[in-house]
Amino acid sequence: MSRLEYRSKDILAFEQRYRAMFINSLGGFKSLSLIGTRSRSGQSNLAVFNSFFHVGANPPLFGFIVRPDSVDRHTLNIILSTRIFTVNHVREEFYQAAHQTSARYPENVSEFDATVLTEENIPGFYAPFVAESYVKIGASFRQKMDIELNGTIMILAEITYISIPEDILMPDGFVDLEKAGTITCAGLDSYHRTKRIARLAYAKPDTKPGLL
Repeated sequence: MSRLEYRSKDILAFEQRYRAMFINSLGGFKSLSLIGTRSRSGQSNLAVFNSFFHVGANPPLFGFIVRPDSVDRHTLNIILSTRIFTVNHVREEFYQAAHQTSARYPENVSEFDATVLTEENIPGFYAPFVAESYVKIGASFRQKMDIELNGTIMILAEITYISIPEDILMPDGFVDLEKAGTITCAGLDSYHRTKRIARLAYAKPDTKPGLL
């Protein structure tokens, strides 16, 4: 198999958009979700993100990355203002609409309307959910961390609400996202179905890996 090799100087010499695509896809498959927010004036907003990561289970925390604040970031601004938002997993049935939310719509245009996704309002929760999503998470903002190396922003949040289909929750607490139809992505524009190979038992030094 022939191989390509690049050093730091080679990577930095790439054309900007080429480099962004190359490095973004190099990291492998990522989570794919739609963040729903509502401004203090009542304007709903929806944006696709692919940088979510687990932080801890007690309390239940996760994080995600917002790109440099060189243009107006409606989602970030609303989260910092209202401190509440939703995370909605993407399914194959509406991945194209999810992708379309990355377009730079004016602040007074709701991506729900622009993409014909259905805004779902749950009593007692200010931010809107995506009705078409099967895995819905309500979150409260906890911390903002500025990353000086490249100007990106890390947002840490706590899970305060969960809505999932009953049949995707396994007896041991495992959430079967494949059964829920959650899809994943690679790079900036490549969407993928998932297929489980296996679940393995908890690893111990004196035992070989075993199937669950």
